[in-house]
Amino acid sequence: MPRCPLLLGAAPRPPPAALRLLLRRRMASSEPARAFQLRLNPLTGDSEWLVVDDAEPEAPAPPTQHRQLLAATSYLDMLNDAARNRAYRHAIDATVTDPTSRVLDIGAGTGLLSMMAARALAAAGGDGRGSVSACEAYLPMGKLTRRVLRANGMQNKVKVFHKRSDELRVGVELDSRADTMVSEILDSELLGEGLIPTLQHAHDELLVKNPKSVPYRATTYGVVIESTSLWKMHDLHSNEANAEDGVWLTPGGTENILSVKQQQHAMQCDALADEIRLLSEPFKVFEFDFWKRPDSHGETKIEIRATADGHAHAIISWWVLQLDAAGSVFYSTAPRWVRQLSGVDLPQCTNGMKDWCDHWKQCVWFIQGTGAPAKKDQNLSLRASHGQTSISYQLNMNDEVSSRSPKGDHLTLLPERVGLYGDKDWRSALISVVRNAMSERSSPTCIVADDSVFLALIVSSLLPSSKVITMFPGLRDKGLNYLQAVVNANNLSMDRIKVIGRKAPSLTMNDLQNEKVNLIVGEPFYHGSEGILPWQNLRFWNERTLLDPLLSENAFTVPCKGILRFCAMSLPDLWRSRCSLRDVEGFDHSVVNDTFGACGDLPGEQQGPCLPYYVWQCGYTKKLSKVYSLMDFNFSEPIHSCFGKTKIEFAYDGICHGFAVWIDWVLDEKSLTVISTGPESRYWKQGVQLLSRPVQVNPSNSVMHVEARFDHDTGELTFKSVLL
Repeated sequence: MPRCPLLLGAAPRPPPAALRLLLRRRMASSEPARAFQLRLNPLTGDSEWLVVDDAEPEAPAPPTQHRQLLAATSYLDMLNDAARNRAYRHAIDATVTDPTSRVLDIGAGTGLLSMMAARALAAAGGDGRGSVSACEAYLPMGKLTRRVLRANGMQNKVKVFHKRSDELRVGVELDSRADTMVSEILDSELLGEGLIPTLQHAHDELLVKNPKSVPYRATTYGVVIESTSLWKMHDLHSNEANAEDGVWLTPGGTENILSVKQQQHAMQCDALADEIRLLSEPFKVFEFDFWKRPDSHGETKIEIRATADGHAHAIISWWVLQLDAAGSVFYSTAPRWVRQLSGVDLPQCTNGMKDWCDHWKQCVWFIQGTGAPAKKDQNLSLRASHGQTSISYQLNMNDEVSSRSPKGDHLTLLPERVGLYGDKDWRSALISVVRNAMSERSSPTCIVADDSVFLALIVSSLLPSSKVITMFPGLRDKGLNYLQAVVNANNLSMDRIKVIGRKAPSLTMNDLQNEKVNLIVGEPFYHGSEGILPWQNLRFWNERTLLDPLLSENAFTVPCKGILRFCAMSLPDLWRSRCSLRDVEGFDHSVVNDTFGACGDLPGEQQGPCLPYYVWQCGYTKKLSKVYSLMDFNFSEPIHSCFGKTKIEFAYDGICHGFAVWIDWVLDEKSLTVISTGPESRYWKQGVQLLSRPVQVNPSNSVMHVEARFDHDTGELTFKSVLL
């Protein structure tokens, strides 16, 4: 769960020298603390650094841009995870029993663990002899920490520092080394938030020898699985062979030139329960003790007995926290089907199974190459290794493939994009529309306005006389190197493909050799922005508008239109994870609801923000209405703000929690070919707009008015709904 949120779609870059100098001067002075905030315009791809200061610690709420960022993090979901909160409370109460304890909370968030420690210290008779110190590096979050502490009368019992833990010094911020550490700096993989380097520095500089800690230990587990649906997100070469369309993103001999990024990918694997066959029992991988200094690197070899015949496609992993030294309090991220199908005794969560939550998922590691065949009772040899921030696996004969370093022409994408590129229907739709568009032009000049290597190859291959300008605003040189490596295998030449590697405003007629463009195409896909809301891909519309002076009068655009669509949904698990907070293990958190974009019990009809989710991974879901269209975006027109409204009738009984919202891309002018990015597809995220409060609906008498407004200046889309 991210502690310092970054804007989706923006690669973090250091702030300019002038801002860095300003920050150093402010930090060296007695003026309020300052930090940098990156703000991105999703329609242009442009970003700017903002200075965030702590000048108004008593302000009732952070500015709008900071609320939007905090709402997009997992803080709210985490605080609604009752099993997690309960486990930490039990463990802290059992650990902080010495009235002279000096407690350090690393990554304080709202200060929940700090307040638990302060309460336990008081119960132990601390009366000022012990102390609780907390650090929270992200300044907007640190300001919220102070608001929560004040709301609970804890402002004088917890000392908060707006710093990273490796910026704390004993004798400066801390009076002495701490003898107890509480922390929650864990992501779905366990190590991705910097657990190891954080613990190393803490043990070297901030903690006494053999301190108490909550958590006490974390253990990672894995299981070998077979899953055709998951494998489609990895084996692009086989899927291309099945497509039989003559376009090769992974030509023979270079099958791995475009592949899934070799890492653990966080997914809600409970949603895959019916599509997974276990080929092994769960096995222990690594153990990390929080109470002692961890090693930077580790490796282990595990002999695994196959429990069934099959083909090993992936390793699904999770972790179990032992929160107390006595081993009585546990928290597990294991999928439910592991407990149901496995004969291995695994530690259980405190007070039984936990509710669905989104801040910690399971992880999928794809077996490299073509996977590995498995026979029942056969021994599979697994080598697992970890660095400071990740865990990796190598299975059997795939060791050699897995250990190769990627070349400069190697392109890595997320599993969902790889799955989409191998989808036969999706490929066929694009190829057919582009072929028809080009058949009417003898020597077209085409612009690929996004980061689609697939469209670059399609356009180049369908008409040998075409000239292709690829913008590649995100891929840039990576896209160029990749195309150079695969053009020969596709019987193409780079002589007809020009990679610009810039944004649309910088393109001139000189780049086009003074020839007008008569075809502009996009998926749309912008590398690095996979987590954005669906309508933020309307950046393609903005690019099309900016490129208009370079287009011929009869220029054809693919897609030619976008349609905003939605359906009413029952989403009880997602609602539970996003609902407003009151008491969290005895501490009032109501002051964070507005900042975190909580739902329910808010003033009037106030709704939380629309957030991106893979709806198929959102726990229990049920459609309550047919699909409705709310507004059209015509790409032949200059980009402009839009408004749409409609009345929906419900098709099924149920409790409506909100709407799933997406864009369908209309590829041709006759609207015969449409690519939907709705909940039926696993390769796109949808926007989810939760209502101000759930409503019981039925087909006989429930009608709702829904309206939406798209702002072309900010790229934001806002919703309003009223039950009639």
